[in-house]
Amino acid sequence: MTTRAMQPYASPPESVPDPDPSSPPLLDSRRRRILFRATHRGTHETDVLIGGFVTPRIAGFDDAELDALEELMELPDVDLADWLMGRLPIPPECDTPMLRAVEAAARTRSLSGLKR
Repeated sequence: MTTRAMQPYASPPESVPDPDPSSPPLLDSRRRRILFRATHRGTHETDVLIGGFVTPRIAGFDDAELDALEELMELPDVDLADWLMGRLPIPPECDTPMLRAVEAAARTRSLSGLKR
């Protein structure tokens, strides 16, 4: 397509809106990557369980918590789902404070879903 033919589709630079000052700050690349991984695990169940924990907290995690979260997300989906739903106990070699925090949030989420 020629430059002239594309002109009707071009947006002038002044049409790009300024960011909303009341919106939350943008996440750095590491947090964006972790958030994406937490919400795109491969199974819907773990997307909901892990993503539901990470999404509201990601901006406040420090480097050590981000390290722990990245380590947790290296574990297989099937195992994580079983542990987080309480179908299997968390084995000692995988039992970390971060996994326990995600598990507690998952159980709270499950229990709140049962209330009418």
